[in-house]
Amino acid sequence: HCNFEFDFCGWKQDENDDFNWHLRTSSTAKLGTGPATDHTLQEPSGHYIFIKNSFFQLPGQKSRISSPVLSRMNKNCKVCEGVLIIFYYHMYGAHIGSLIIYQRTTLKHEKILLNLTGNQGNFWQRKALTLSGDGDEDFQVVFEGIAGQGPKDGIALDDLTFSREC
Repeated sequence: HCNFEFDFCGWKQDENDDFNWHLRTSSTAKLGTGPATDHTLQEPSGHYIFIKNSFFQLPGQKSRISSPVLSRMNKNCKVCEGVLIIFYYHMYGAHIGSLIIYQRTTLKHEKILLNLTGNQGNFWQRKALTLSGDGDEDFQVVFEGIAGQGPKDGIALDDLTFSREC
C-alpha cells in the first residue's frame, strides 16, 4: 500500500519517459490545479502524486511510474483470481490528457489494463483492476500520464494498493 505521505514507497520513475510524477500537497498547489485535498487524509496537507500540463511539456508527452516487481514465485500471484490493484485518481480540466495503466512483464511486454482520457470530474474516484495471471514472468504495474493541452489541468494518484494475495 502506498499513500505517498512520506515517499514513493518503492514506486520508481521510468527512465525513458519525458517528465516525472511529483509528490505534492494541495496546500502547495496553485489555485485551480489538482485536487483540493489528498485522498488518504482528506486534508490539504496530505500527499499524492501529480502530473501537471505546463509550458514545459508538449501535449502527448508521457510520464511513467512503476510498481516494485511482483514475483510469480508467490503461489498466490500465480492464480490471479481476486488479485487486484486498487487506486484513486483525480483527472479534472477541460484539456486533460490521458491516464493509462499497464501490466508489464520483466521482458517488457505490456498489456493495457485501463485507458482514461479527458475530464473525469473534480473528485477522487476509486478504481480496482484485476491483474492478469498469464505466464510465469514477474511483473510490474505502470501508471502512465499523458500531457494534455490545458496549462492548469493535471492528473493525480493516491492510495495505490495491491490486494493481500500479492
